[in-house]
Amino acid sequence: MFAYYQNGSKNIDSAEKELFFSISKAYDLYNYLLTLMIALKNYARKRVETTKSKLAPTKEEQLVNMKFIENKFIAQLEENIQLNKFIVCQKKSWEEEESFLKELYNTILASDIYKEYMASDESSHDADKLFWRKIYKQFILKNETLDLLLEEQSLYWNDDKEIVDTFVLKTIKRFEEKQGAKQSILPEFKDEEDREFASRLFRRAIQNEDYYRHLISENTKNWDIERVAFMDVIVMQCALTEIFSFPNIPISVSLNEYVEIAKLYSTPKSGSFING
Repeated sequence: MFAYYQNGSKNIDSAEKELFFSISKAYDLYNYLLTLMIALKNYARKRVETTKSKLAPTKEEQLVNMKFIENKFIAQLEENIQLNKFIVCQKKSWEEEESFLKELYNTILASDIYKEYMASDESSHDADKLFWRKIYKQFILKNETLDLLLEEQSLYWNDDKEIVDTFVLKTIKRFEEKQGAKQSILPEFKDEEDREFASRLFRRAIQNEDYYRHLISENTKNWDIERVAFMDVIVMQCALTEIFSFPNIPISVSLNEYVEIAKLYSTPKSGSFING
């Protein structure tokens, strides 16, 4: 919706197409970041195989700890049916980014998280999941090199990564060993009703712009609406649309969602401003 107001065309049909295209690109990013963890495992295996293939590897080089490579969560993720469909259809691979994989892997190797995991005797699916949640939060969540790399591949990904990161972490947490390759990952849309929700929310927010902007102006005491960050106005406009158009959704749920969105996409204080 921000793009709709910024590009000046004011063509709601074209803007809706752009909305769904951006959602599709965000879903591509979600899948691509899931495959990054697999790529790191594959890079580690390649390093081990290279070391072992030396003419005269040392005893220490021959007795490599394979715990990182044989991580149970990553093994399950690599077999995932839905994720493999994405890999086949998109034909996207991290193999071309070997210098980045090397840098990231070396950073992980030097970390206490990695050292403690490798030294631990615990070997379980839950422990392996927890390890990757820690690695993701520490080294992938706010990685400037990765952000630049993704931006080069798609301008959409630069804006989407923060919120997509939350979906990746949620996915790691929900994996269950018993589900095997059939473990579900998050869909682009839950169903057609979910897709229709996005369309209705978008259109009604724009169609009722004047009314919602008036409500915002009336209720932002001691604030000049013209001086409120434009993104904050957009977020509040969407929040009001959801509250008025979808009464089955609890108001507290809507507000909490948009407070989090404001934190991600606007200023550091936007969340508290919108909540207040």
